[in-house]
Amino acid sequence: MEGRVSRTTTRQTAAPTTTPRGRGPVVAALMLGMALAALDGTVVSTAVPQIVGDLGGLSVFSWLFSGYLLAVTVTLPVYGKLCDTFGRKPVLIAGTILFLIGSLLCAAAWNMGSLIAFRVVQGLGGGALQGTIQTIAADLYPLKERPKIQAKLSSVWATASIAGPAAGGLLAGYADWRWIFLINLPVGLVALWLIARYLVEPDRAGAGAADGGAADGGAADGGAADGGAAGGGEGSPPKRRKVSVDWAGALAIFATGTLLLTALVQGGVAWPWLSTPSLGLFAGALALAGVTVLVERRAAEPIIPGWIWRRRTISAVNLALGALGLLMVAPTVFLPTYAQAVLGLGPIAAGFVLSAMTLSWPISAAFSNRVYNRIGFRLTAVIGITLALLVLLAFPFLPFPGEPWQPALLMFLLGGALGLFQLPLIVGVQSTVPYEERGTTTASVLFCRQVGQSVGAALFGAIANGVLASRLGADADLDSLAYALDHADDALRRAVDAAVDYVYLGAAGAAALALLVLLTLAPRRFPVLKEED
Repeated sequence: MEGRVSRTTTRQTAAPTTTPRGRGPVVAALMLGMALAALDGTVVSTAVPQIVGDLGGLSVFSWLFSGYLLAVTVTLPVYGKLCDTFGRKPVLIAGTILFLIGSLLCAAAWNMGSLIAFRVVQGLGGGALQGTIQTIAADLYPLKERPKIQAKLSSVWATASIAGPAAGGLLAGYADWRWIFLINLPVGLVALWLIARYLVEPDRAGAGAADGGAADGGAADGGAADGGAAGGGEGSPPKRRKVSVDWAGALAIFATGTLLLTALVQGGVAWPWLSTPSLGLFAGALALAGVTVLVERRAAEPIIPGWIWRRRTISAVNLALGALGLLMVAPTVFLPTYAQAVLGLGPIAAGFVLSAMTLSWPISAAFSNRVYNRIGFRLTAVIGITLALLVLLAFPFLPFPGEPWQPALLMFLLGGALGLFQLPLIVGVQSTVPYEERGTTTASVLFCRQVGQSVGAALFGAIANGVLASRLGADADLDSLAYALDHADDALRRAVDAAVDYVYLGAAGAAALALLVLLTLAPRRFPVLKEED
């Protein structure tokens, strides 16, 4: 089957060994862990009024989300490398425990500052949840079955986008907002027990013997490195590789990401883009990026190894999914505002307009293997992103004010297109690397997508505010006008409509960029490694 979708190399890959009875509980644990990460943002967002009313801190409440996102993003590469060094199981267990500790601390917060700090602790655990769960999912299933588990994980996100706001509103309105965080504890404890009981990984000595074979591009697009040769002569036991953790590189990546994401998240919100804080943060991030490159080049086991960018397949997928993160800002951030201000819908109804995309996405992803098994990973992704580009270009042509079913239909089509785009790339790139490189590869993909979202939020926020300022006055922006969206007059509604139209055109530009990357950088056939039976 692999020969249909790619050029198959001869190197064997290792996978966690679980009994047939054990794989089901492990999948359940992965879905529970993914639910913790997926529900976190949607549940908290609806309880912000109650949280602010209890703790105060209205001027800084946005850091409830920014701090969490920042911690998740900057730790993804670190957890990816730790997965490949120490195994998936200890990293997932440690990350889940850290997430639950953060949840418990959030429930005990006494002011907004403490709550933001504890949300960062949650995010430090959330980075392990997102990256490690995706890696274990690829380990558990052979190539032909991976769309099934990926569709299940995607369905968790779809359910969270619908159920999260309702659950958050109910808990905040009829119980107490602190239960939003306490509810994580029983879910997380069940996931922890299932992982500890049923997930069994291969011996790290055997996995370590293969590490040197492809660390610097040995298994890139064509040639497969013979990892078995690193283990010694025939009949001799494999030598246990000395574990070396690049803590200096981890600290440098964390510091660089923190400065960059803070500049992107707070620029144009807490201070002007060309102000001293923004310029200082960007300059500091650039300087630290140079330091990070130097540290990583000298490290024996770098957190972000050079082969991530030297292999065409991995670098192309990273750039394409970075563009996906960029374009996803349009529907997830600006469509609810459009639905409330232009269509006159309430917050819950506006959420259902967006949910059309999250319903079609996992369905499309589940059936994508029937496409890429016939025509290959790259061509399937090209078809998906081309369809997404057409849908995004159609959005500005919606009538004003229009009917709710019109943007909902476009979002349904967009979700179907992006399911064809994202999942073949993730499954494909995971299948081109051996077990001992899969955690690092998966984390790099998710990291690029998260950075793309941060860049998109800053870029499209600036575009939307610029359109609003030109139509309504120099001081107009979405943040200052948020209070008026429920009772928007015709001028404000038309201004928001124009601003969101420009944002969707920008998202179409991001889709065109992803298409260009696939056509020019990605190989026609992904070099899939041969799998063990």
